[in-house]
Amino acid sequence: MANIVLLHGAYQGGWIWQRTAAVLRAAGHNVFAPTLDGCAERRHALRPGIDTESQAAEVAEMLFFEDLNDVVLVGSSCGGMVGCRVAELARDRIGRVVLADALALFHGEAVSDHVKRPTAVTTDLATGPSYEDAANRMFASLEGATKEWALARYTPHPVAAMAAPVKLDSFWQQKWNASVIYCKQAPNPGEAHQRRAANTLNAKWHELNTGHYPMLTEPEALSKLIMTA
Repeated sequence: MANIVLLHGAYQGGWIWQRTAAVLRAAGHNVFAPTLDGCAERRHALRPGIDTESQAAEVAEMLFFEDLNDVVLVGSSCGGMVGCRVAELARDRIGRVVLADALALFHGEAVSDHVKRPTAVTTDLATGPSYEDAANRMFASLEGATKEWALARYTPHPVAAMAAPVKLDSFWQQKWNASVIYCKQAPNPGEAHQRRAANTLNAKWHELNTGHYPMLTEPEALSKLIMTA
């Protein structure tokens, strides 16, 4: 049995991992899919000061209070940024790092250095796509009931977590047992970005022939890769 922590991306919450978490739990693993501060059902706590580092600090605290060790830490999309910082903060609790079509930013980089968001709706506290952009671009790889289910649940993301440069003092200089999963149908963050992370980490390379939300479209295949040491 492994301790698996699943970190979601922007405009999402822990809800997006439901299908994958169910597969992993059925295999006997201890699975956590926390909703990050200021997101989804926690959006009512949105306030100034929420950024990638504060979200990561909260997850690291969760690892301590749940007394989790040898953790398989999985980050998807912007959850990759959070996951890298969590790994820094809780180094002795991390067994493996999995970047699943994740944004894997180097210290000082921002999301806008790698991903362009054409129709973001931004306030002082949050940012997110319009409904039309979410339907026609962000969730374009989803179909039917799955797409409608996701559209009903997407929410804005804390703006500093999307706009501010990330702080990663040592993650990329350390040695990790790591895997990078590239989703071949996803235009962002793209293969070159994924290859950079894999090469820097000397990570195992995997590919899935799906879009940016493999936890919804390929939960069994994604779970198999998460469980592959």
